[in-house]
Amino acid sequence: MSVRSWIANEGGKFLVLMLWLGVNTWMFLNTFLLFSSGEQYYYLYKMLGLGLCISRASASVLNLNCSLVLLPMCRSLLKFIRGTHTVSSRKTRRMLDKYKTFHVACGLAICIFSAIHVSAHLANAANFSTSYSEEFPSLNVARYRGEDPKWIILTTIPGVTGIVLVLILFLMLMSSSNCVRSFNYEIFWYTHNLFIVFYIVLMVHMVGGVLKYQTNIEAHPPGCLTANQSNMDPQAKEMEKADNEERRCTEEAHFQGHYPQTWIWLSGPLCLYCAERFFRYIRSCDPVTIVTVIRHPCNVIELQMLKNKFAARSGQYILLNCPAVSSFENHPFTLTTCPTENKKTFSIHLRIVGDWTERFTQLLLTGSRTDMKTLPMVQHRKYPKIYVDGPFGSPSEDVFNYDVSLCVAGGIGVTPFACMLHTLLDRGWTHFRLQRLYFVWVCSELQSFYWFAELLCSVHHKLWQENRPDYFNMKLYVSQTDSLENMSAKYRPLTSRLLVGRPRWKLLLNELGKTNKHKRIGVFCCGPKAISRTLHRFCNSFQSSETVFEFNKESFS
Repeated sequence: MSVRSWIANEGGKFLVLMLWLGVNTWMFLNTFLLFSSGEQYYYLYKMLGLGLCISRASASVLNLNCSLVLLPMCRSLLKFIRGTHTVSSRKTRRMLDKYKTFHVACGLAICIFSAIHVSAHLANAANFSTSYSEEFPSLNVARYRGEDPKWIILTTIPGVTGIVLVLILFLMLMSSSNCVRSFNYEIFWYTHNLFIVFYIVLMVHMVGGVLKYQTNIEAHPPGCLTANQSNMDPQAKEMEKADNEERRCTEEAHFQGHYPQTWIWLSGPLCLYCAERFFRYIRSCDPVTIVTVIRHPCNVIELQMLKNKFAARSGQYILLNCPAVSSFENHPFTLTTCPTENKKTFSIHLRIVGDWTERFTQLLLTGSRTDMKTLPMVQHRKYPKIYVDGPFGSPSEDVFNYDVSLCVAGGIGVTPFACMLHTLLDRGWTHFRLQRLYFVWVCSELQSFYWFAELLCSVHHKLWQENRPDYFNMKLYVSQTDSLENMSAKYRPLTSRLLVGRPRWKLLLNELGKTNKHKRIGVFCCGPKAISRTLHRFCNSFQSSETVFEFNKESFS
């Protein structure tokens, strides 16, 4: 593995990860030491032992991550930071593109430390019962020695809310697995939105003051001898003579429940997230106008729409909502064309995979003839209402910010690069930093290339007319060879660049590295995980001191 290539692709991510782990570790240890050695917790620690320290230390880590986990989901904020080039460098934007990874990491930390927190509090409930303090009744949660710990949990606010939080977290964790998301996305969507209930219950969780600290340490130093102890215990009398006067108590110990602090951690990120969601709701409350619906081969539908004051850049994506299918589900789709000065419409291409896209497509095509390619304008009234939220930023926005870029698409993953090619066709190559573009598209069926065949040919012809044939290097790979010879003759530039089989990524990267020495090549991938994993691995292991491949992967959530 090349150290230089690995640092270019993974260095920033691991730096943030180490910083995050360091802050989590510091908070855990700092809180643990506070409750184990702090004078105000002397009597509470004596009663509960390590369970007190572990429960509070894990709670501090939970507060941190419950506040951080919301920030990556503020899509509009991330889009603003990505678009502010004076604030956001290319390296910063590449780290921001890992927002989903950071969100998952925070979510896993919440699950792990919740398990630790619950285990520690189960031990605390048992210790409250078995170590019942006769000397300090106000410090006890148990009403009497030997009370059933289950009743302690079920009759306190932290106990009841804790059970609710565990149930919600369990549902969210189980539904977040890849198998559930691929089998039924609705289950993931609805259970994940239980986070609203989770945060409300979490802010109530600390109400009740179960764990108490001593408020009069100066008048009652921890472990000091009371007058009763001095009179009744001969051994205590000898100690009292040996110790100085500061060891004697001037009053009884007083205890007070902790003031809830969770809301301090959550209020800022929660308000920011709610404000962002409200802004997005206002922005997306007007339905879009459906201009055209086009049926493409291989179960792909093109949807051309119009919306007032909608502006977007190539590579960005939108969230599409159709109340007739599901009121609350929003699905991400990359823009395949963006609005321009001459053409205000924008479009997406969606492949019919899964229940949502099937029902949505049925609504779009209801009442139309199955042999029609384009639905006529007079059928607008039959279209379902559609709401669009966005656009939002993605890694593909940076295709034009490299001197050399390699775009790799798998199947319908070509959509972000189609939008980029439309921009290149409309504005020309002279408006961008990009000097050379390599485009690799892998499909299992030959007919899939017809989705954007005319666009690819148009870009090819335009660059040849401008005497820049080397600007756009295109390779198309098809794994199924059925009817390969039947590709339309008008797409001759595609036929000459059509290869059978799968790309040999290592050879491809070596060829690009030799051709573009002393360059940082931006690699952009959108497609199946098998392609992205392989390409990512080869980019990290590329052995060259002259060329670096910076890997960027499309990821929607």
